[in-house]
Amino acid sequence: MSHHNQEHILWQPPQHHADVPHKSNHVAWIELFFDLIHVVCIFLLGSYLGHHHGLDGFLVFVGLFLMIWIAWGDTVFYTSLYVSNDVVHRCLMALQICTVMLGAAAIPQITGSGAVYFAVAYGLNRAILAYMYWRVQRNSPVGERCLSGEMARNFSLVSVAFLLSALLPAPWIYIAWGVALLLLQVGYVSSRVGIMRFERFVPRIEHLSERFALLMLIVLGEGFFKMVVTLADKGIDHVSADVLVNYMVGGFALFVLAWIYFDFVGNGQFKVEKRYVYRWWYAHVVLMLSAVMIGVAFTGEVKVGFWQPYPLEYAWIGCVGLALYLFCCWILQTCIEKRYVHDFYGWRLRAFGILMALIFWVAVYYQVTAVVGHLLFMIGFLSQV
Repeated sequence: MSHHNQEHILWQPPQHHADVPHKSNHVAWIELFFDLIHVVCIFLLGSYLGHHHGLDGFLVFVGLFLMIWIAWGDTVFYTSLYVSNDVVHRCLMALQICTVMLGAAAIPQITGSGAVYFAVAYGLNRAILAYMYWRVQRNSPVGERCLSGEMARNFSLVSVAFLLSALLPAPWIYIAWGVALLLLQVGYVSSRVGIMRFERFVPRIEHLSERFALLMLIVLGEGFFKMVVTLADKGIDHVSADVLVNYMVGGFALFVLAWIYFDFVGNGQFKVEKRYVYRWWYAHVVLMLSAVMIGVAFTGEVKVGFWQPYPLEYAWIGCVGLALYLFCCWILQTCIEKRYVHDFYGWRLRAFGILMALIFWVAVYYQVTAVVGHLLFMIGFLSQV
């Protein structure tokens, strides 16, 4: 291969971003494609929650969401640390996408036979990420090998744990998943053995912020998709005018969620201390979880008119989701540099929105009509903007 070809991006091995003089902090098309397949998983999770409203269904939803989000976040960390766009990396990303597809298809049967397929898909996904870090170790100077080597080892162990868990019966298979992911998080944040103790573990902040903002848009967009599919399945010509008004109210409320996020915390320049990094990272997990919950709850808009009680099984999901969403926005606001709008969006206003969400929950419990419930809910929403 000629020297000219070796300089082309398709043949360059992965490099730490600090060693690349002319790098871009913008999200690449491969990463956007990777995000899109994870949103398919999130849509299926939302559908699962929509059909399993009880506590057991909710716990399954939360557990799977955390697993999928962690898998996504681990790869996001890699692409933020290392600039990699060569042929091998593209093929590895394609293989990861295929494993996500396999895991996504197993979600509807996750409490039965689907768990085995999900475990195998998750284990293969982690094995591919381990190999990505191994490539960095092979092509890096000695100082970089400590970080990449430890990451390759950690993900190899997690991969083996998930593949072996496929042999376990329920509930041990789910317990094994939880233990493996808990130890992986310790491998990040522990001051003694965590990889964040390495000086080279400094991701591109702008890249992470943009990646989170884009995923947030897609996750909120899933709420629109759920509502449209629900109405289309029911038949737009089979519903009354007041149901259509409720439907439009739900769409407007989803737009307001994006408004709240991007005006106050989205794409924020967060403070550099590690404690803020932890807070910022994990608050986004709960924020996106709550956004999915709200999107599921709004499918109830298509099921009632003005004078019927709002379905309680959807109301509690939406109320808890909104309360968590506003609380996480407050947490994120403490992690980023102050903006002008923060002068008007203090803790009292957030607390008012959370209070109105809880009042709506109580009102629905006592069978108030949907129009009254909407009024209470929208007061909480609109107060935030």
